[in-house]
Amino acid sequence: MRRNVVAVLLALLIGYSSQVTTPVNAQGSIQYTFPAGDTVYPEGIAYHPGNGDFFVSSNATGAIYRGNAWGEDRSLKVFLPAGADGRQTATGMKVNPQGQLFISGGASGMIWMYDAVTGRFLSSFSNGLQSTFINDVAIAPDGAAYFTDSLTPVIYRIKADAQGIFRFEFWRDLRGTALEYTPGFNLNGIDVTADGKYLIAVQSNTGKLFRIPTDGGNIAEIPLAGGDRMTNGDGILLDGQTLYVSRNSLNLIVMVRLTADYAGGQQIGSFTDPAFRYTTTLAHVGNRLLVVNAQFDKRMTNNPELPFSVSSVAIP
Repeated sequence: MRRNVVAVLLALLIGYSSQVTTPVNAQGSIQYTFPAGDTVYPEGIAYHPGNGDFFVSSNATGAIYRGNAWGEDRSLKVFLPAGADGRQTATGMKVNPQGQLFISGGASGMIWMYDAVTGRFLSSFSNGLQSTFINDVAIAPDGAAYFTDSLTPVIYRIKADAQGIFRFEFWRDLRGTALEYTPGFNLNGIDVTADGKYLIAVQSNTGKLFRIPTDGGNIAEIPLAGGDRMTNGDGILLDGQTLYVSRNSLNLIVMVRLTADYAGGQQIGSFTDPAFRYTTTLAHVGNRLLVVNAQFDKRMTNNPELPFSVSSVAIP
């Protein structure tokens, strides 16, 4: 009997400990938190499905933080320190199937590659431009990584050659296409269709979505029913025919159902959460989304709510 009582007490203590280390708001979202004293202003996120790790970039310092979506620990810890390998800032990120982490470098014009398990530096690339903001990245089924530039009308690609060496290229010049750059922040979030035929991207300042063939075909706007626009569209996530668009300053995740050929779409819903704080991007983990709370609206006055966080929310 005494042994059973001890077992029950231990179970209760374990359950209580799990609740303490798992901040959950009234709507059921889970909060992953950065170190309390770190002024992060997080922006990008990348998920490693092989081990449950996810990585979040600091736009302010270039540090990369790591958490794990499978365990009970909800704290984010430094994985790659600020300033290492020239990373003074970091934006969009993705992990490829080989476990390599690609990091976009925003206004630095840089891109970095690391081993997503060990953190070992693998390579870096520069576009050599003054007016640039390498924003987001998507990984195609063939392993190629495509990067958007929000200020210069070009899409970059990094792909391994026949010898396995990764090469950087100015892959697609957008001038003269349907994707016309206008003043402000242009192309931002990007993803790839499951068959690898198209890139899907959002233009933040116009709210337009675009379908970009990876074979070099014509770029076309993806019209939405009712004339809907995804203004302030930031990170996007394509899951089959459903596109999730994070509309940053609105703290809103919008769901769009795309047609089978990705040539059109319709908004089918949207949701928010009390924990959202200027939602820049998102990642898909099981039946949940990891949503980055950047707090960019607090950056001019530098009075963010600490600690910074990433929200885990159930997909409606």
